[in-house]
Amino acid sequence: MPVEPPPVAERSAEPAKPARASVARRIAVDEDDFRQAASGVLADDQVSQLWNALASRAAERPRFDAAHVAYYGGAVLVLGAMGWFMTTAWAAIGGASLTVIATLYAAAFWSAGERLWRQRLTVAGGLLFTLAVWMVPLAVYGIESATGLWPQGEPGGYRGYYQWVKGSWIAMEVATIAAGVVAVRARPFAFITFPIGVALWFMSMDLTPLLFGKGEFTWDERKLVSVLFGVAVLLASYLADLRNRLREDFAFWGYFFGLLAFWGGMSMMNSGSELSRLLYCVVNVALVVLSVLLRQRAFLAFGAMGVLGYVSHLAYTVFDDSFSFPVVLTALGVGIIYLGVWYQRNSAKLAAAAYDRLSPAVIDLIPPRARALA
Repeated sequence: MPVEPPPVAERSAEPAKPARASVARRIAVDEDDFRQAASGVLADDQVSQLWNALASRAAERPRFDAAHVAYYGGAVLVLGAMGWFMTTAWAAIGGASLTVIATLYAAAFWSAGERLWRQRLTVAGGLLFTLAVWMVPLAVYGIESATGLWPQGEPGGYRGYYQWVKGSWIAMEVATIAAGVVAVRARPFAFITFPIGVALWFMSMDLTPLLFGKGEFTWDERKLVSVLFGVAVLLASYLADLRNRLREDFAFWGYFFGLLAFWGGMSMMNSGSELSRLLYCVVNVALVVLSVLLRQRAFLAFGAMGVLGYVSHLAYTVFDDSFSFPVVLTALGVGIIYLGVWYQRNSAKLAAAAYDRLSPAVIDLIPPRARALA
């Protein structure tokens, strides 16, 4: 006589464990591995078609080979040649001419980028889009110079940031950020966020006089604005990362320059007590933890430097004028190297273990790209 299964409610007295959020895994597979795994599952012609389709998708992802090194090397040269800091020779041609030249360069870069993008040469095309955005501050400076909004003299020598109406770097920064946002929405390529990050970092330094409304300001005021602005940039980068459903890391440069403003301002603040120094260490440890959850190595780099600074302070205080001092510092250095190697080998396991202990609601707060890497 068949035995009826127990009712669903009686099968288990324990509540079901929340399912872990589904994430995509990433592994390195060569053609031999792929063909061997697909043998007996797909026909030979299907295996070849599928492999060719996967290879074409991976062909234009940034990687360390001769072609991509040449792409980025050429882009860096142009970034330096047509960079943020103009020389007197550029200023000598006049503001109107400078704007026309910058605009023509931007149009040429974008047009060439479109041509390559349509040919699926997305890295080369994306870098040309980035160069087009990089021309924006040059064009804006030309407008300011031609209209008399920028004081006469060498561009890099002007330091009257607080004069909002009478010409300022802020106008160039805002225009660059706006152009970068438009460009990255039109052509999603992660490196386009680099000029946005640079502009945000410059803005963190230029906002202090504007916020305090005076030409003279203290370093404490500048450091406070840098910290607060860095927090704002990190939050904006996190929200952008949270909404990103693509595999490209569009938040990296935002995180990097946000950390530069936040961590740099925080590290330069005066620590008058051991309690404040301990708090500084706790914040840096939190950055290391965030590096595991967000899968962003920039957090690890800045956090590790902060923790090393605090531990070095303790070593200097405890072992001052002692023969043990160089031994302790050497041990710290070796320890940092070991932790770096250990983290590189186990970061994915650490992230996976952390996600297994988090509720689905918390996991939903982690950007999809970071979950896919765990």
